[in-house]
Amino acid sequence: MSHTASADAPPSSGTSLTLCISLAASYLLWRVYSKPRPKPALRSVAILVLGDIGRSPRMMYHAESFATNKFKTYLIGYGGSKPIPSLLSLSLVEILPLGEPPLWLRGLPFIIAGPLKVLSQVVDIMHTLLVRIPRPPEYILVQNPPSIPTLAIVWLVSRLRGCKVIIDWHNLGYTILALKLGEQHTFVKIAKWFESYFGRSAYAHLFVTKAMRDYLVKEWNLRGHKVVLHDRPPARFHRASPSESHELFQHLLPHLSTPPLTAFLPASKPPYSTPFTYIPPSRLSSVPRPASGGADDLELAFELSDLTPFADKVPLPELRSDRPALLVSSTSWTPDEDFAMLLDALKQYERRARELEEGDESTRLPKVLMVVTGKGPLRKKYMREIEPFQAPGGDATWRYVRCASLWLEADDYPLLLGSADLGISLHSSSSALDLPMKVVDMFGCGLPVCALGFKCLDELVKDGVNGLVFHNADQLAAQLENLLRGFPSAPALAALQGSFQGASPLGTTDAGTGGWEWGTWAENWNHTMRPLLLHDVAAEAAL
Repeated sequence: MSHTASADAPPSSGTSLTLCISLAASYLLWRVYSKPRPKPALRSVAILVLGDIGRSPRMMYHAESFATNKFKTYLIGYGGSKPIPSLLSLSLVEILPLGEPPLWLRGLPFIIAGPLKVLSQVVDIMHTLLVRIPRPPEYILVQNPPSIPTLAIVWLVSRLRGCKVIIDWHNLGYTILALKLGEQHTFVKIAKWFESYFGRSAYAHLFVTKAMRDYLVKEWNLRGHKVVLHDRPPARFHRASPSESHELFQHLLPHLSTPPLTAFLPASKPPYSTPFTYIPPSRLSSVPRPASGGADDLELAFELSDLTPFADKVPLPELRSDRPALLVSSTSWTPDEDFAMLLDALKQYERRARELEEGDESTRLPKVLMVVTGKGPLRKKYMREIEPFQAPGGDATWRYVRCASLWLEADDYPLLLGSADLGISLHSSSSALDLPMKVVDMFGCGLPVCALGFKCLDELVKDGVNGLVFHNADQLAAQLENLLRGFPSAPALAALQGSFQGASPLGTTDAGTGGWEWGTWAENWNHTMRPLLLHDVAAEAAL
């Protein structure tokens, strides 16, 4: 006779434990909801970044704008990189760092360590939002992605403390996961459900593109205010003066003095010259002075050891006429940015430069220094691939191209962009709904770009106006040749650079230059966010 559990059998110990936990959780939730809640503090916001605060520029700019508009601002996230100095100087900003997951988790299998890491994050974020911030903030601003677990946490906290949630949609988290696992993977489907469920309702939704707004409103039926807030750079991003460039390159000179670069770049003699700039001899000097920027003039600047000519009037630095063209690309060195495409284009440029080297000055191609900024998992792999082309004296050594990888401090990055001649963007959106922040930074510095094309890129890059769009290495190589021909007097490049002077201010109806509007982050934020946040005090002229 077989023995089966009857309906009258006593519950197992596991069932009893589950019942006890459920009763305890229900009691705690009842106590929280039944207890009188303090009203949220007006003009206060908690900004949640599940990542390195110093490497989250848009969220730092948000915090700076909230504080400038007299909001008590709590910025929550992980430490690591140093936040921008202008943010640290604001008294209304309080950074609440999250603790790193316990080190002992690293020794466990992922199937165990993964859930425990998420649990650790949940506890830390909940403690910060419920305890470390003493009075409920009026708003909680959360970036997405990542979606798990932050969207669920702010959803719960908003109900416990009465805060208004603002979701800043940078991209779709499940599409990034799909790049690794495939769209049909079970985890991707779960992530998509999680993101759509907990992200559907909020006080407001911010989008980095119109395309993202239209897609999510249609597919997920978002509820709440829906506002497009395009990325824009802060005011400190600007075209660098020759003096600023001279100071920057002196600071970077140790990084530009590696064996592959020493023989490639023009000779320099600090502090009078760098590979890109020089201080001309004083006009008060008794030594005859050739035309500015000529080779003899540069040589004279190097040889002058007597500082007397500089005593009465110190000349300002100037750009060298024999400098290489400076190209800049910022990358996270991840699979969604195809660095191999850039490498292929540089190979083609080297070949064309050699073919044209016997032509006249207007058709010759200049030397190019390609600087790639950023950190990431594929950096070492690609830099190893480049090494044979940069080894001094090697059979395959390039004569016209060098590539250098740099990690820059926050203060140096905008100066490098402002000193460069052309930007390169390899960003390919996982959702085809977001825009590359690196291009925004470049435009803020008056730097035109060659950008890899995708669906909504035209919201930022106007092909033929402020940049050029390519889809493969052949097109990029052709664009480099066309833009740099005759450098430093390169007409095609100068035309793109000049477009930044003709961009229309934000919010204007007559958007000149092919419908291109531009402005700073502060101008864009105040124009878009103040009516959303301060609608009840809209009549207030100044905060």
